[in-house]
Amino acid sequence: MEALKTELEATFKEDVSVYFDENLHDRLQETHNVDKSLEDKLKCLIFIPILSQTYCDPASYAWQYEFLAFLRMVENDPFGKDVKLRSGNVASRILPIRIHDLEQEDVNLFEKETGTVLRALDFVFNTSTGVSRPLNTSEDHPNDNLNNIFYNDQINKAGHAIKEIIQGMKAFSSQKVSENTHVPVPPGELLREKKAIQDANTGQKKGLNIRTISASAIALAVIILSSIFIPKLCNPAQQVEKSIAVLPFFNDSPDEENTHFINGIMDEILNNLQSIKEFRVVSRTSVEQYRGESKPTIPEIAKKLNVNYIVEGSGQKYGSTFRLRVQLIDAHNDRHLWAESYEREIKETREIFDIQSQIAESIASELETSLTPQEIEHFDTPPTANVEAYDAFLKGRYFYEKNISSATPEAIKWFEESIRLDSAFALPWTYLSMCLWRNSATTDSPTYKKAIETSVRAVELDPSSGVAIVNMAEILDNHHNFLEAEEKIRRALEIAPDDPYVLRNAGRFFGVIGREEESISFCKKALQIDPHNSTALNYLFDAYFFSGYLQQARSVYEEKKLLGDTLSYFRFQRLLLAEKKFDSILTISPPEKGIIEYKMALAAANFATGNKIEAEGIINELINDGASNYYIAFANSFEEDPENACLFLEKSYAAKEKILTYLKVEPAFERIRNEPRIRNIIDKMNFPE
Repeated sequence: MEALKTELEATFKEDVSVYFDENLHDRLQETHNVDKSLEDKLKCLIFIPILSQTYCDPASYAWQYEFLAFLRMVENDPFGKDVKLRSGNVASRILPIRIHDLEQEDVNLFEKETGTVLRALDFVFNTSTGVSRPLNTSEDHPNDNLNNIFYNDQINKAGHAIKEIIQGMKAFSSQKVSENTHVPVPPGELLREKKAIQDANTGQKKGLNIRTISASAIALAVIILSSIFIPKLCNPAQQVEKSIAVLPFFNDSPDEENTHFINGIMDEILNNLQSIKEFRVVSRTSVEQYRGESKPTIPEIAKKLNVNYIVEGSGQKYGSTFRLRVQLIDAHNDRHLWAESYEREIKETREIFDIQSQIAESIASELETSLTPQEIEHFDTPPTANVEAYDAFLKGRYFYEKNISSATPEAIKWFEESIRLDSAFALPWTYLSMCLWRNSATTDSPTYKKAIETSVRAVELDPSSGVAIVNMAEILDNHHNFLEAEEKIRRALEIAPDDPYVLRNAGRFFGVIGREEESISFCKKALQIDPHNSTALNYLFDAYFFSGYLQQARSVYEEKKLLGDTLSYFRFQRLLLAEKKFDSILTISPPEKGIIEYKMALAAANFATGNKIEAEGIINELINDGASNYYIAFANSFEEDPENACLFLEKSYAAKEKILTYLKVEPAFERIRNEPRIRNIIDKMNFPE
């Protein structure tokens, strides 16, 4: 189906809307009133039944309420069932595609109802050895096919057949208009794609095998949306979703040190657009891959990010003056809808935020979106009036978002400087707390205690910040205050239900306390909004891993690889251990980073394969390296005797290690979790039921 959509895009200059239905049970029906349900949906130009071995069944829903319903409809509309082509030939508006050889009685039934000989486009692979199945997109042995057809050729034929039929209908419509004859308007058009499906031949759809998919009644309807070419054929076109990606702005400044400022402008424009309820805006982490001059075309980017509009921009900063150029692009045809240039001397932050607000309002206006008073108020409220404090915050965030430990001290320096310049500016307090939390290993360290203090101050300054509240929740759960942490999580979700940072951290929290369904659900929702977010993918991996869904966890690992990203070494090694792929661990070379995690996994694999002496030697190295008690306990959990694992978990609890939060769900500890000493730790940690 995706291949046919691609072919139609290449065949037609106009937009073509394609509707698929593969629900085996209710098909196109959405109400108990079948006729009412189908009133609009079948009034399309072409109906394409995918003929499998079970399609021609008079008792089936698809046959009664889709196939026969379409036949009744076309007998009464102005075009009729058969269309005269430009070549002079006649073609039916029912264009069957056959994916299995049919029984003769099925052929007879089809021909009886349509009143014509069955002439189907075949997508069937037959061999001399008796194989008969749907044609695959890429065949291993194409020359063995007795039908001597190739997938791409058949897709091309389908696209051209659709084009010929629509051109014939266009000619009919034009003739009627020229004769000043009224053409009745079909009352509906296909409004949406009910369910995107994979190619019927791949068999990859969850919960359906090849037999089920190929045997299901799949209906495809095509409708041309351009009233220029077929006058009065359709109602007004479906409103296009206002989905937007703001690509990283290009820094035209001669000084690379101004990158943080240009990034900050882009971030605030993105945040303003995200605050508009009618918009769906892709988060920054998903667009970061398109930073720089070397990137795909706008339509390619839009297709990958699943958006209809792209915002691009570039900026320059010279001293206290900055210039900015921003443009809105219709992604499907790479057409510029709006563009504007700005130049200001920055005397106060109001001038920066005024421009950011103007840009959001202009884009909203171009996309015919009315802003609510709350949205306008959001634009008009600068977080600080201090230009230097704001610039220091942008520098801190620039280093924070590098997400590497070596950049954290620089981020902390700039957040602290921002707070010094404006202690009432909430954002640097939130980010400083995140950095301090990131830099602390135990909950009794001075750094962790400062993280608590700064998180409290951040929420005091901005109690409406979902990010600040969920950050406090993470600190609380590390302190084993799970009940209050959950209260904060729920509050953050009320305030910012579509914020991917809030959603992914909600997923992490519910994973820690063993509520797997909520954990998976929140992580998936975060990724729907921010598909390429590395942290959200990590947390989804954790959600599957802690729930015992190893195949799904590995799928997340593979997805990260496709994105050019990797799992943390700790996560990947734990996956190999859970899959019992001990040889893979024993033969791997030491990494440049993550040497502690490497030794932990190596000790565990040696214990698991009976190499106790080798494992104990590595455990001693870990102790000398200052590894956490939790890591050492993890490695010892693969030893037959649980004594050492219990001992080091007790030490981890006494040392107040943050990572012990995962004790209840870590699969490696499953075998020893009911040991009295471990039950005692879990009870003292006050995990909720």
